[in-house]
Amino acid sequence: PEAIRSIFPRTEVQQCIIHQIRRSMNYVSWKDRRAVIKDLKPIYKAATEEAGRMALDKFADTWGNKYPKVVSSWRTNWDNLATFFSYPECLRRAIYTTNAIEALHRQMRKVTKTKSVFPSDQALLKLLFLNMQIVERKWTMTLPHWPEVLNYLAISHKERFDLET
Repeated sequence: PEAIRSIFPRTEVQQCIIHQIRRSMNYVSWKDRRAVIKDLKPIYKAATEEAGRMALDKFADTWGNKYPKVVSSWRTNWDNLATFFSYPECLRRAIYTTNAIEALHRQMRKVTKTKSVFPSDQALLKLLFLNMQIVERKWTMTLPHWPEVLNYLAISHKERFDLET
């Protein structure tokens, strides 16, 4: 986050909640995983940041003694995990997960993994560019509630929002 903010000072950093959950599960035994995941859900599904903190405190009361590393990880990263609470519900899911980015990475890996060597860096760039042209055609789904999201961004980030596009 500090490196990103040094280049883009107005950036609001949101770490991926899904990745935080996955990191947390590294410290949880198999028999407790479903219960822990169920108890983590109220944290990131909370309506406000304060409600999220209260859910984290409740989680800490329940699981803190058994899995202190999980609780400390959430508390340490809280500032970058809770950024999405300042946005409306229609935008939160798109903010707190990196699914779209991971899907693009998967498509790019698909075309490069079968080739062990490229004759040049330019050849790799051309392959990725051509694949991007194909992948881009499949992007037909819009974000759920897109008009609501667009209106929110136009008002809240008007200095960074180009109304002509």
